[in-house]
Amino acid sequence: MNNSLEYQQKTLLQSLRWQDWLYALIVFAGSIFAYVKYSQYMDIYEVSFLFGAAALASYLGWKWKGLGKLVLAVGIISVFSISLYDGEQAKATQVFLLKFLISSQSAIMWMNVLFVLAMVTYWFAMYKRSDFAGKVASALTWSAVLFGFVGLMVRWYESYLIAPDVGHIPISNLYEVFILFCLITALLYLHYEQKLNTKQLGGFVLLVINAAVGFILWYTFDRQAHNIQPLVPALQSYWMKIHVPANFVGYGAFSLAAMVAAAYLLADKGILASRLPSLDVLDDLMYKSIAVGFAFFTIATILGAMWAAEAWGGYWSWDPKETWALIVWLNYAAWLHLRMVKGLRGPLLAWWSLIGLLITTFAFLGVNMFLSGLHSYGTL
Repeated sequence: MNNSLEYQQKTLLQSLRWQDWLYALIVFAGSIFAYVKYSQYMDIYEVSFLFGAAALASYLGWKWKGLGKLVLAVGIISVFSISLYDGEQAKATQVFLLKFLISSQSAIMWMNVLFVLAMVTYWFAMYKRSDFAGKVASALTWSAVLFGFVGLMVRWYESYLIAPDVGHIPISNLYEVFILFCLITALLYLHYEQKLNTKQLGGFVLLVINAAVGFILWYTFDRQAHNIQPLVPALQSYWMKIHVPANFVGYGAFSLAAMVAAAYLLADKGILASRLPSLDVLDDLMYKSIAVGFAFFTIATILGAMWAAEAWGGYWSWDPKETWALIVWLNYAAWLHLRMVKGLRGPLLAWWSLIGLLITTFAFLGVNMFLSGLHSYGTL
């Protein structure tokens, strides 16, 4: 067994080219630069997150070349955007490139536009059975993800321009986490699209992403939610930097599974069956998405309990958000049990996955709208 693991590790390292090592070197050089420039704002936990993220980005970039290119592009464009500010927040509306392209708000608006265009192009590609249109749709989705991450990185910098004590990672309110949801869901889909050649599913997955885009636009123009606000005291913790992203990998994977389930149910009824992947491929993708989502959601729940113990003195308080998180966890635990242990397949699990999205959406958004508790940070 040990020899097998050693062989696999050697195979991975031996497969790396000089470009891969250069990529990792650039990522770590960027982390060192960030540490040197901003170490006064970091505690020991945040320093460990910084270099841990660099190691994770290097590994994932080795395994998935597209992600590595994305990381480099986000880094280069973000640094260029930050350099244009020259330490002045007002430059966001004075410098042409910032005003119309790569300030945080401009980049996020471009993300929204590109996701809409990608969805339309995916549906067109499926209708026309056009490989070229499918490639264009994928490129638009990658571009949307690029602009979204640039928007979040620059927004992080902008928060410190307002005041050092206002500065924080941009995953602290509904506006920011909806952007994060779009990006994570899109990346999960792009990974499986490349791995399983499932461009026919892009239109389905982009439906749920563009529902989030609609919320972002409404929240921006109706509620002015894009304005950066100081963190409430309970969120001024290193736990937020790991709990929230883990949670949204779970939410994104569950949403991806639900849209695959919708495609499965249509194909099972003979609707678009000739244009969609086989039922076996759809079933496998639905299972993999829920398995990934469940793993990350479990990690997020454990991290959340540890954060709660530090912030409120107890691991669990049956707060509405905690209660609904448990409901979501039990729902997908039961789904995986029936799939893995009982061998259940077919429309029942697809319907379950689709209904699971409603449960997850209420836990994510409905609790903030209709219930109150210790987690009332993201009110509408």
